[in-house]
Amino acid sequence: MLSTFRTTTVFRASAACIAGLLGASAAHAVDWSGYLRGGPAATTVSGESRQCYGLAGPGLKYRLGNECDFYGEFQLAQAMKADGVDYNAVLMTNYFSPQTESNNNYGIEMAYVEMKGIDFAPQTLFWMGKRRDRDDVHIVDTFFTNMSGVGAGFSNVALGDSGAKLGFSGYKSDTAAVRDSAGNLLPVGNNGGARLHADFYDIPVNPDGKLRVTGTFSKGDSQGGTKGTTGYGISLEHTQEKFLGLGGGNHIWLQYSQGSTGLNQSFSTFTSPSSSKGWRIVESPTWQVGAFGGQGIALYQHDETDTGKTNSFSIGGRGSYALSKNLKFLTEIGFSQKKPQGAESENLTKITIGPALSTGPDFWKRPELRLYVTYADFNKAAALDPANGLPVNKTNGTSYGAQVEIWF
Repeated sequence: MLSTFRTTTVFRASAACIAGLLGASAAHAVDWSGYLRGGPAATTVSGESRQCYGLAGPGLKYRLGNECDFYGEFQLAQAMKADGVDYNAVLMTNYFSPQTESNNNYGIEMAYVEMKGIDFAPQTLFWMGKRRDRDDVHIVDTFFTNMSGVGAGFSNVALGDSGAKLGFSGYKSDTAAVRDSAGNLLPVGNNGGARLHADFYDIPVNPDGKLRVTGTFSKGDSQGGTKGTTGYGISLEHTQEKFLGLGGGNHIWLQYSQGSTGLNQSFSTFTSPSSSKGWRIVESPTWQVGAFGGQGIALYQHDETDTGKTNSFSIGGRGSYALSKNLKFLTEIGFSQKKPQGAESENLTKITIGPALSTGPDFWKRPELRLYVTYADFNKAAALDPANGLPVNKTNGTSYGAQVEIWF
């Protein structure tokens, strides 16, 4: 009953926002865009109707033929102009189901307004609301920078004539206080927090290469007897076009954080002490040489908490070979490892093959309608870690199915 009420409330709010956007469409066009993935799947692991294979942690799960959820996001945006000021209203709804069919997992992913052409800063872009600012490696579905949330900020401030720009933003996450019958705050871990980001981007450092440097400061709220903590982080992100003449690009992250700031420059937890820290390096090339396209990743991450240290490693890639204009053959191979201090290493290797129909031969062309077979091999340590969600009494498994992916 409660979930039905929440779903109805979200849909009513969404409908009101959509109606507002569409109501102005007589004079201005509304842009519609989105993303969708999902499909039926089965597995040969005994006792499991559906199974995916990966280790818990950023970049440790390769997604081709290995996604057990159904997800979509749909965005409406309308650009307008008034008295010399350009502004844009954006609404994105989303749908998520951890299984094939579910009807109550809807939400608002983004809802914000941005403005440009303000008289005292005509080139600066100002924004306010719920917005996303993130970069990922697609084949592992991991956003290695993810400074999203409810906040406000500005960007596109030129730093000299080099093309480098400056942005600044602030975000706030809060939760309702939980009290006992006497009105006392309860220490239930419902702290909120705030974070600030200084963003230097589009810094030209080499031909066709740009650097982004982001500094983050965070502060957790104290609530219910639980004290929030501070944190900070820094992210260096280099993007390279025309990488090695392979028709693609290259992406490198070098990141550090501690306390309540996470490696992706969002929050870790609102109460993480300064002794909690980590760093990582991520390398991800893409290519398209004739009929052969793809993306790869190599990752190393080191985390420290009061309970010990953990080292994570991942290497793999996805390849796409065009057999014709609209038929591709896809393959993906990935190896992931996680080594907690004082415990056995958790290892997993995953392989997927299968054909796909697409609107074009290139790796990034979508939609793709895929058939696949996935095989995974993992050790007992990985199977016994409940965070991985693997079959406890197995060390391998095979899944097969169909999946659609589209962005538009």
